[in-house]
Amino acid sequence: MPSRPSDQAPHATPKSSASRKWTSTLLKILAWGLGLAAASTVGLALTVLIALAVAYPNLPDVSDLADYRPKLPLRVFSSEGALLGEFGEERRNLTPIQDIPQVMKDAVLAIEDTRFFQHGGVDYKGIVRAGLANVGRVKSQGASTITMQVARNVYLSSEKTFTRKIYEILLTFKLEHLLTKDQILEIYMNQIFLGNRAYGFAAASEAYFGKPLQSISIAEAAMLAGLPKAPSAYNPINNPKRARSRQLYIIERMEENGFITEQEAIEAKKEELKIRSGLSNTRVHAEYVAEMARQLIFAQYGNEAYTRGLNVYTTLNAGDQEAAYTALRRGIMDYERRQHYRGPEKFVALPSGEGPEVEDAIDEALASHPDNGDVLAAVVLEATAKKVVVARANGDVIEVTGDGLKPVQSGLSDKAAPNIKIRRGAVIRISKGAKNWEITQLPEVEGAFVALDPRSGAIKALVGGFDFDKNKFNHAAQAWRQPGSSFKPFIYSAALEKGFTPATVINDAPLFFDAGTTGGQPWEPKNYDGKYDGPMTMRTGLAKSKNMISIRILQSVGPKTAQEWVSRFGFDAEKHPAYLTMALGAGSVTPMQMAAAYSVFANGGYRVHPWLITKVTDHKGRVISETTPPTLDETNRAIDARNAFVMNSLLQEVTRSGTAARAQATLKRTDLAGKTGTTNDSVDAWFAGYQPTMAAVTWIGYDTPRNLGSRETGGGLSLPVWISFMDRALKGVPVTEPKVPAGVVNVGGDWFYEEYARSGVPSLGLEVKGSSTTPLAAPPQQPAAEERNRILDLFKN
Repeated sequence: MPSRPSDQAPHATPKSSASRKWTSTLLKILAWGLGLAAASTVGLALTVLIALAVAYPNLPDVSDLADYRPKLPLRVFSSEGALLGEFGEERRNLTPIQDIPQVMKDAVLAIEDTRFFQHGGVDYKGIVRAGLANVGRVKSQGASTITMQVARNVYLSSEKTFTRKIYEILLTFKLEHLLTKDQILEIYMNQIFLGNRAYGFAAASEAYFGKPLQSISIAEAAMLAGLPKAPSAYNPINNPKRARSRQLYIIERMEENGFITEQEAIEAKKEELKIRSGLSNTRVHAEYVAEMARQLIFAQYGNEAYTRGLNVYTTLNAGDQEAAYTALRRGIMDYERRQHYRGPEKFVALPSGEGPEVEDAIDEALASHPDNGDVLAAVVLEATAKKVVVARANGDVIEVTGDGLKPVQSGLSDKAAPNIKIRRGAVIRISKGAKNWEITQLPEVEGAFVALDPRSGAIKALVGGFDFDKNKFNHAAQAWRQPGSSFKPFIYSAALEKGFTPATVINDAPLFFDAGTTGGQPWEPKNYDGKYDGPMTMRTGLAKSKNMISIRILQSVGPKTAQEWVSRFGFDAEKHPAYLTMALGAGSVTPMQMAAAYSVFANGGYRVHPWLITKVTDHKGRVISETTPPTLDETNRAIDARNAFVMNSLLQEVTRSGTAARAQATLKRTDLAGKTGTTNDSVDAWFAGYQPTMAAVTWIGYDTPRNLGSRETGGGLSLPVWISFMDRALKGVPVTEPKVPAGVVNVGGDWFYEEYARSGVPSLGLEVKGSSTTPLAAPPQQPAAEERNRILDLFKN
């Protein structure tokens, strides 16, 4: 039977039915997945929104940044504006954005955030990249914009967590909304830590290059711009190679972004930078002065002194200060060359030969023996009687021969004791002389120098010791020492008021005081040289610094009267007991006191008080306080003008023909006056002197008093320091002589109070009798020439 056509589709095969079911299942899974994803996204978005809503109110108030006030250090300056010192945890010099050079801003933008002025504060692509890096546990993200860095540096920690990142982004938006781009960039460039205690690029420029930010080059800007990423790793002082590598990369980035031309990039890469070798940010050696200023400001402002950005301007003259620092150190080192060699500071075991192991051993040894100014530390590589080879921490190898070995001959001898012997591995000191290197040693002796303007008392230079880091005790202001013969002029000044004149003749003959006279031990004073020259004028006695003359003068004046008189010059009466030993300077003074006291002779008889701070300003230059320079008037007169004039004449004689004759001979000036001083057993060496515009005092001695040496005197030790300083300080200052005051006349080539010139010269009138000295009645007044002859006869023993 024939088949008939079917009127419906045939049934699906089992295979096609299974395929449809699988497709349907996939669609359902996809739908559920999309729904779940959408729900998760919405949930995540809601979660983030809730988190943001909760976090935003807890964000710190950033409105203060509109008036950015970071912690700013206390800075001390000379009168010309040279930086003397900084105090505070952070070195920072707040610089307005308009004062930051464009080259510095370009260098920072090139490496940190090239699109800073285009984006809204957040680099979204960078955030995604940072997130992927975190998933892959890579620490370096490189996604933070400058605004984000400001948010983090000012308000947040550096930990890398999701929560901190949320806060960082929120703060970034808040900053971008509140502040202008220039304000944000200004905060960044002043706030960022750049190593070496420097915060901000202005402080970094000073710390690394010793120059203001406004004068840096492209190459220097690129070097500084490399510091924010890793201040330690890219520090040009500690890691010059890595710093150089990053600097070159930044120069290339500056060129790529059109900040500099190809030619400028080539020249910048070739520029040789002068990196500061030390960590100190002090350009003038005035550490003791800076510390004095710090103490004064701290006493007034407390701890705020270190954060308010106060600028303290002093009376100090930077040129005079450097001259004082150099002169004192040279004087002390010259003394040190005459001392016996005490041996190397340390011995280290150096590996044989050369190479990295030797270099590492040298670095380790010198790390605890830093350079002391121009007295450098080195490790001996080889040593013979004729040549010593040393290595420095910077890798320099230096040969010392000839005269450079003279100071340490005892250490090169075959018979030298083990602790004295200079041999391989010895840590020693070297310094560069006028012609070549020499081996030396750090001095044990100390010194001080202070210079005042006698017309006002303003401190022009002050050095409190050989090295501040080695010994912070300020010998200029704090060391109470015996002044020795440098105190004699104040006894002579008292004598002038008792009728003495420069022409008064006094006998330079031995004196002896028994126990009954002294009330204690017998006393037999001596002249320094042990010689006695018989009768001489008071002028000659001071010029030759004759002790017997001074004692006889004080005995006539009276110790109690003299004690009261010297207080007029600023000395503490209780520190100068009213005994005859006062004539030899047995009391106690500080170098600062001596400078102020000698100023009285220099300025015509007025008492001055040393002062240091002229004004204090805030970080914007607004004056907070200011000192009006004192004027000399009768309210602060210490001695009569004619007393000061005659004393000036006597002290000029000291520098012309006496123990300080080297002063006028070297400086070729007639307006110099002063007095040497050497205490008993040569424990203290002084020179105190002045010119009408500058009074200066030098002291040298050991902290624990001991003999400086049988041949060491104030004239040999301290006077050369004073001369060296004055040679610089008086450059271009015309020679001046004081005007003759009323009541003083010149008779026979010498100066007299007018009443004594008319009636004759009063005599000292002392006669030596046995074991004591007894005053005689004053003789009748006679003409000057006759009186001199009469006294000559009187003092012939």
